[in-house]
Amino acid sequence: MKLHEMKSMAPRTARKRVGRGPGSGLGKTSGRGQKGQNARSGGGVRPGFEGGQTPLARRLPKRGFTNINRKEYAVVNVEDLNRFEDGTVVTPALLKEVGLVRKELNGVKILGNGELTKKLNVTAAKFSKSAVEAIEKAGGKAEVL
Repeated sequence: MKLHEMKSMAPRTARKRVGRGPGSGLGKTSGRGQKGQNARSGGGVRPGFEGGQTPLARRLPKRGFTNINRKEYAVVNVEDLNRFEDGTVVTPALLKEVGLVRKELNGVKILGNGELTKKLNVTAAKFSKSAVEAIEKAGGKAEVL
């Protein structure tokens, strides 16, 4: 078989042309049946409507609590900071520029996963205890913004 001999195996079905006479099989009511909510223009029910039965969203119990003041941080591990040269001042802007952080959200949090071999001055919104230890062990400084 050659590239130009290849053929799609997907069945080709003609689109429905509704309202084109009785011979088409989709004339008169155009496949919508006789009257009723779904026959009307703009008819049909909203998503989640179950015909008057209490919808699933209302049958299930409500649980938990959503804190509206929750802060979400962009997370960077200590091992990821090894790509910088010794003595670099690592800021959230630099992390974003390099591609370690996509969105800053409410700031950047440095976590202590992995090992740091470079001496860096890191500034961020938050640090884990293990991250501060790792940075200071490598001879660098961890500054909270």
